[in-house]
Amino acid sequence: MSIEITMPRLSDTMEMGTVIKWNVKEGDAVNPGDVLADIETDKATMELQAYDEGAVAKILIGEGQSLAVGATIMVLAEDGEDPGSVEVSSGGAAPAAGAPEQTAAESSPNADPAPKEHSVSGGSDDRVAASPLARKIAVEAGLDLGSITGSGPGGRIVRKDVEAAIRGGGAPAVSAPATSADAGSTSISAPAPAMPTATLEAREVDLSNMRRTIAKRLVESKTTIPHYQVTVAVNMDPLLTLRKSLNEQLSAQGVKLSVNDFLVRACALAMHQNPYVNASWVGTAGAEKIRINGAVNIGVAVALPEERGGGLVVASLKGADSMGLRVISSETKRLAIKAREKGLTVDEMEGSTFTISNLGMFGVEHFTAIINPPNSAILAVGGAVEKPVVRDGQVVVGHEMQMTMSSDHRVIDGAMAAKYLADVREALENPATLLV
Repeated sequence: MSIEITMPRLSDTMEMGTVIKWNVKEGDAVNPGDVLADIETDKATMELQAYDEGAVAKILIGEGQSLAVGATIMVLAEDGEDPGSVEVSSGGAAPAAGAPEQTAAESSPNADPAPKEHSVSGGSDDRVAASPLARKIAVEAGLDLGSITGSGPGGRIVRKDVEAAIRGGGAPAVSAPATSADAGSTSISAPAPAMPTATLEAREVDLSNMRRTIAKRLVESKTTIPHYQVTVAVNMDPLLTLRKSLNEQLSAQGVKLSVNDFLVRACALAMHQNPYVNASWVGTAGAEKIRINGAVNIGVAVALPEERGGGLVVASLKGADSMGLRVISSETKRLAIKAREKGLTVDEMEGSTFTISNLGMFGVEHFTAIINPPNSAILAVGGAVEKPVVRDGQVVVGHEMQMTMSSDHRVIDGAMAAKYLADVREALENPATLLV
């Protein structure tokens, strides 16, 4: 008796999913706990694990293809059953609405005519691991993926690898007309600089499930929540001095505190004096209420790399007001790495009561952010910039950081926002208070 594996519901709002990568191929034996595929939901890219033992008989959806929740994507043959003799009664899975159509040969990632995969000699996997975008660029440029070394997780080929091969003159798989991507490339033996192309390539990019959901939620946020912004500047010299001293003392233990770690703790502790900043607007029209949340869960925005589809996810630090700086540091790093490499679970993304978006590491001094519902506020943080400042009536060189909070005016009045930011600033300018 064969076992049908369906598109799982990996989040409460998920309606369809996209197979980003298959980690098995037809004929492979699988055991409970094995990761079958990477599935992109409306919130993140997550792993699909096997819950049964068997052998992969049929893969019914190709990489990059989307299907509705509940649709069959794979069939396993049970112990003693010949995988090659398994028949699929449904005749294969049909793409979800809006998904690109494929022929029967293209729908299977193991089919010979499929241009997405290229054989690799000398490895246990006879397929090249590459992102859909990397494959597309390689095919357009006429490059053999088997000649490219991947720099992504597990040696996966990503966009930058293909573009580097184009600039360096990778081995072509088939003869193809020159495109704007390789028109100015030079070979490794020719050190002459590449000439820039005259124009950028015009192209349309299909929306991923995550990007579609982000667009929908942000439009809803801006059109239904009355945003306003309040900005304060923070003297960062005391914090930077204390951080340097602590990191020198803790380096032997592998601990390295970031400015963001201090910021998370300051924001979390300040909620106890400013509970409305930790609140949510709830209810239906005519029966609205303000819910003051008991838990302080700080959401930290994490930008995903383009090879994982790009986008932004918010990792939730549960009970951040009871965490010390070490715990905040280690947990933030863990969640950020997992978000970029494997994808966060629904629990790791849900439940935030306040969000911090920090672009200081990109050289940004000031920006505003859109509220992440059901939060009532989000803090946009710039970098600690060295500049002429006034200290004790004297113009000196110091570090200053700007923080801008976007607030829901239905919940947080202007004076409330100003008071909260003043408390956060006070903690950051007297950082020793964050150690206890």
